[in-house]
Amino acid sequence: MKRWLIAGLVFLLGLGKRKPRAPERERIVAAGAPSPGAELWFVALLLAAALCAAGFIAAYALDGIPHQTQYLGLGLGLSFVFLAVACMVAARNLVVTEELEEDYPVERVSEQDKVAEIVAESGSRFTRKRLVTAAALTAGGALGAALVVPAVSLGPVLDTRAFYETPWRRGRRLVDAEGRPWRAADIEMKDFYTAYPEGADRESFASPVVLIRLRPADLQLPAGRDGWAPHGILAYSKICTHAGCAINLYRTPLFPPVEPAPALVCPCHYSTFDVRRGAVPVFGPAARPLPQLPLAVNADGFLVAAGPLSVDRDGNLRAAGNFSGPVGPSWWGVRRGPAT
Repeated sequence: MKRWLIAGLVFLLGLGKRKPRAPERERIVAAGAPSPGAELWFVALLLAAALCAAGFIAAYALDGIPHQTQYLGLGLGLSFVFLAVACMVAARNLVVTEELEEDYPVERVSEQDKVAEIVAESGSRFTRKRLVTAAALTAGGALGAALVVPAVSLGPVLDTRAFYETPWRRGRRLVDAEGRPWRAADIEMKDFYTAYPEGADRESFASPVVLIRLRPADLQLPAGRDGWAPHGILAYSKICTHAGCAINLYRTPLFPPVEPAPALVCPCHYSTFDVRRGAVPVFGPAARPLPQLPLAVNADGFLVAAGPLSVDRDGNLRAAGNFSGPVGPSWWGVRRGPAT
C-alpha cells in the first residue's frame, strides 16, 4: 500500500511538467520575415494578368468590335507583362534568397530531397498561401485558355453541316453581279467571269463561281465528270481551298510551247490550279482542288447548274446540281462528306 501511494504521488507530480520539445530539424534555407504588402501586390498582379487574358478571350469572341487585332494584342501582351511583374515581386520580396560561399551540407539524404526542401523552405515568407495559390491558379487558367482559344479558328468540331450546304440546285441559272443570266455564248476563250446562283444569297460562302472556257479537246477532267463542261465551259468555286481567299487571277498562256497551261491563281498566297484537270493544285500551299460545279445549257441558251438526282443526309431525294466537294479552305474532317 505504501508503494502504491508513492507511485501515485510521483505520477501526479509528473503531470504538471511539460514534456521536452523535440529538437527541430536543421533548416537549409533560413526563415524569412513575412511581407504582407508584397503578398497583396503579388496577388493583385496575378489577378490583373487573369483579367487581361479574359479580355483577350472576349475580344476574340466578339467579331463586331472595331480594331479587334489591336485589342487582342493589348490583352495578351498586358497579361504577360503583369505576370512578369508578379514574378519579379515574388523573387525580390517573397522568396527567401541567400548567398553561400560553401556548398550545402552533404549529409542530406539525396540531391532530390535537398532541392525539394529548399523549395519548401524558400516560401516561408508567404502568410496567405491559400489566397496566393488561388490567384496563381486563376492567372494560369485564364492565360492558358487565352492561348488555346485561337485553336477554334482551325475549323469546326461539332456541327459541320452548315459548311457543306450551298445555294446551288439543279436547274438554277447562273447570273452576273447585276442579276443578268449568263448565256453560254457570252463566255469567251482566254477570259474569266464571276457568276452567282439566281435568287440566292450572294454573300454565302459557296455562292460565287468562276466561269472559263476551253476547247473541249483540251479537257482532262476526273472520271465521272463527263458532261460537266458543255461547250468547254467550266465553273469552279471562287473560294481558294487554302485560306478562303477569292480567286481573282486567270493565267492564259500566249505561247503554248513555252508557257504553262491555263490556270486559276489566288493572288494572296499564289495557289495555282490547273483548270484542264479539275482545278488540281500545281503550285502554292493549297492542298485540295477547287470544287467544280456541273453545268448545262437550257433550252434558252442560259447556263444552269446541272447534276443527277441524289439522296441527302436525311434520306430525301433531291436535285444535286452541286459542287464536286466542300467549298472553302481545308479543315479537320473536310473530306468526310460531299457538298449538299
